[in-house]
Amino acid sequence: MQFTRKHLLGLEELTADEIRMILDTSVPFKEISERQIKKVPVLRGKTIINLFFEPSTRTRTSFEFAEKRLSADTINVGISQSSVVKGETLVDTARNLEAMRIDMVVIRHSASGAPAFLSRRIDSNVINAGDGWHEHPTQGLLDMLTIRDHFGRLEGLKVVIVGDILHSRVARSNIWGLKKMGAEVGVCGPPTLVPRAIASLGVKIYPRIEDVLAEADVLNVLRIQLERMHSNMFPSLGEYNKLYGITTAKLEKAGRDVLILHPGPMNRGVEIDSDVADGGHQVILKQVTNGVAVRMAVLFLLSGGIPAGASEAARMSES
Repeated sequence: MQFTRKHLLGLEELTADEIRMILDTSVPFKEISERQIKKVPVLRGKTIINLFFEPSTRTRTSFEFAEKRLSADTINVGISQSSVVKGETLVDTARNLEAMRIDMVVIRHSASGAPAFLSRRIDSNVINAGDGWHEHPTQGLLDMLTIRDHFGRLEGLKVVIVGDILHSRVARSNIWGLKKMGAEVGVCGPPTLVPRAIASLGVKIYPRIEDVLAEADVLNVLRIQLERMHSNMFPSLGEYNKLYGITTAKLEKAGRDVLILHPGPMNRGVEIDSDVADGGHQVILKQVTNGVAVRMAVLFLLSGGIPAGASEAARMSES
């Protein structure tokens, strides 16, 4: 089965088979990243622009690693370097870049729908690296790969997303992706940060973290996005930690092994305590490793690469 999408704009539009194809193709790319020479020539001659209109360290760096390990030529363009600060529109910026014969654009933008808008106006492949409050598809994919690595499956697992659901594009990509792969998904957080409409996506709303810990197999703990809040959404950070923060005491009281993910960056002592963030329940650094492999797989498939199983690593290593 060939991956036929030209763009990756979100997980809402992907089928379960397409999601599985990306996850399966990520597996051999993980092996490549463990080799002494972490490079294969599958995108040699391709030019990829990382167009970031919002600050980013992890996502931009992860994409850059993925592109370079596939031997693509990579150019990073941040907002401070872009003509947008002089009044140029997003489309004009992209068209000028495309006139230089680029092949792909990886875009992060504060406006929901910006990658889709761009994809309708240029010929290059467009990859959404996070748009507003909409989606962050590669983060959702790497989260699913990390969970699947641990449990060997996604179907039937209970995954609860905890924290700032309202402002989170990560939450939405996780909900769309996990449900399509057969997982049960819930959300938990202060009522001001959990939109009521989220229930229409088929998720369970948990009012208390104690209820979550009694049922969940996986917690995906989200950062409190204070920079997006224009009013007080809860009394204080200390109060948030007391009621919804993931602490060792709460985990011990639950008496269950719960896998803990966090997309980063972390607010230690707020949504997650340091002893949990560095403890045995978490797979946060595995998420970072899987992020490079997932983005390599996405770039590879969008460029027309054949979906791979684990044995594909051997073939690519001979390329």
